[in-house]
Amino acid sequence: MMTNKPLSRVFSAQTKMSDLICAHYNLLLVITRFGIHLGFGEKTIGEVCQSSNVDTPTLLTILNAVANIPQKPKKEELKSISMNDLLTYLRNAHDYFLNFRLPLLRQQLVSAISNCPQEVAFAIRKFFDDYVEEVNKHMSYEEKTVFPYAEHLAKGERDDHYKISIFRRKHDQIEAKISELKAIIIKYYPAPSGYELNSVLHDIFSCEEDLASHNFIEDHIFIPLMEIMEQQTKKG
Repeated sequence: MMTNKPLSRVFSAQTKMSDLICAHYNLLLVITRFGIHLGFGEKTIGEVCQSSNVDTPTLLTILNAVANIPQKPKKEELKSISMNDLLTYLRNAHDYFLNFRLPLLRQQLVSAISNCPQEVAFAIRKFFDDYVEEVNKHMSYEEKTVFPYAEHLAKGERDDHYKISIFRRKHDQIEAKISELKAIIIKYYPAPSGYELNSVLHDIFSCEEDLASHNFIEDHIFIPLMEIMEQQTKKG
């Protein structure tokens, strides 16, 4: 059975996009967040990027980083990244989590726990809703404060009232609490479980991994790239 383990190989612009997705299916989420649609036939990653108006080095850096976590991209790779394309990716990831993945997961969770005691179902729903609120605050701060700052840096403009070190200090691991929810259900769920609940648990595991991957990109690509840009604007 195919597993979603880190790859020893590095994808290049000459790699066929279809081979990429078949080798590591989680990367389908990555290309979707760059606005790349299915139906690329036998095109290579470079050809798909060209036809989709996506910066090839930026996509390759993200693809290779996600596929090979915890290996961090080198500084030379970061310097080749388009901040605008990276921001497109991050904003689309936020939209995916807040407006699709987490609402759907809540709907599935509520249905799956409908047969357990009312007070237990209420506690699980509240735990999940509190978690979503945390994620919303986390991502809203990035949208309103950090991303506009990054856009100014990309233009060579400095904002002396903010530094990326502020974001680095307060950047928390938003997947941690959903891991707690997973543990609560596995250890203490009082009613008989079936396919529906196990399917939801599977989706929680998957969402946790996706959020961790998102954090990895911000910690080891987005933040270091902004630090490089800050140094460049100082020299300017």
